[in-house]
Amino acid sequence: MADDLPCLLLLDDNEVFVETLGRALQRRGYRVLSATNSAMALQLAMTTAPAYAILDLKIAQESGLDCITPLLALNPAMRILMLTGYASVATAVTAIKAGAFDYACKPLDADEIIAKLGISPDSTHAPAAPSPARPGTPLSVKRLAWEHIQNMLQQHEGNISATARTLGMHRRTLQRMLQKRPVKQ
Repeated sequence: MADDLPCLLLLDDNEVFVETLGRALQRRGYRVLSATNSAMALQLAMTTAPAYAILDLKIAQESGLDCITPLLALNPAMRILMLTGYASVATAVTAIKAGAFDYACKPLDADEIIAKLGISPDSTHAPAAPSPARPGTPLSVKRLAWEHIQNMLQQHEGNISATARTLGMHRRTLQRMLQKRPVKQ
């Protein structure tokens, strides 16, 4: 019976998060494969071929971005959701270009994750039809500033001093700004 449930791979180095989210997804009718490192996730994917994957961006010293290509090589139809607590436009673009289905900021609950993966709420677990585009609300000034800083940081290949010079601010000010959580949209 469990083999006919839709299979979902969950990769995050936070064991409590993996266990909690895994249980919530199981209660919603998914077979969850849990991994706390990239090697374990790829091994599970090779033996089970999940239809969906939820990957954390930062996995200890690894990047969840590095798992996208090998996972899609195993199953090109896999829907991959990249989750992160450190969102930036640069990493979102990189994830989507690599083949991720969507990109989202933590925290998200199980229902929000299922919606982000585009899974319909009915019992078939089939991908939902794309929803019509909603007129978006404009981003806040703080969010625009955060995204601009992230873009500049990527252009300078992570060099804080060069980015601070480009932005016309002191290096320590930029470091303090980067230590804060990303601004919500």
